[in-house]
Amino acid sequence: MGQPHRTAPSPPVPAPSYATPRAGAAPGRDGTRPPPDGPLGTGPAVHRTGPAARPPGGRAQGGAATGARGTLAVKILVAGGPGAGKTTLVGAVSEIRPLRTGKRLAEAGPGAVDDARGTGRGTTAPAVMDFGRITIRAGLCLHLFGTPGRDRSWFLWDGLSRGAFGAVVLADTRRLQDCFPVVDHLEYRGIPFLVAVNRFPGARPHAAHEVAAALDLDRGTPVVPCDARDGDSGKEVLVRLVEHAGRVHTARLPGSAS
Repeated sequence: MGQPHRTAPSPPVPAPSYATPRAGAAPGRDGTRPPPDGPLGTGPAVHRTGPAARPPGGRAQGGAATGARGTLAVKILVAGGPGAGKTTLVGAVSEIRPLRTGKRLAEAGPGAVDDARGTGRGTTAPAVMDFGRITIRAGLCLHLFGTPGRDRSWFLWDGLSRGAFGAVVLADTRRLQDCFPVVDHLEYRGIPFLVAVNRFPGARPHAAHEVAAALDLDRGTPVVPCDARDGDSGKEVLVRLVEHAGRVHTARLPGSAS
């Protein structure tokens, strides 16, 4: 018996769920059944359904505020599945000491280590949230909010998503299914995002169009390479996101050409 379809959620907006889907293909966004093998060659395909119907009004408003001396502060989410590199990316690019809510392993107690499923990580308990800041250019400052990657922190998602200008979705190609709930939530909220494929040792390289097809992304959603440990790589991802989100928000303004 095939995997059941995910139904469109009803308001209020549901938080992402990171429960691993059962193996076996489910119908894709166009209603057709995909081939039995995943497009990235990682075994049975696990396809997400299309984005849920958006709430009335449909689109999120980009979060930006003007601070002292005319600096524009923009809210950016850094999202992804457990162990995808969210905390690492925020720490690599932040110009201030990042605020983190995770505890060291010795303090967290048994059973608290993040399960990265063979990725070689797990020295800290899963962070509930990270916060950092980076100035992209004169007059433009990004406030980075690393989102929770576990079901037990679902209650934070609505507050973190509110007013976000855009989001980076960090992806590990060995565990792309972890991105499905994040992508669904962002599409439901109407938050522009890009997918940053984090480089992990032992992970096979894949073309951007292969990742986009596996995640069933809307046309035009950027897929870019990333090394979350490298500040320059992370900054380049954020610049690409700001450019993409700016185009999306501009296109939504009344009177803008379709």
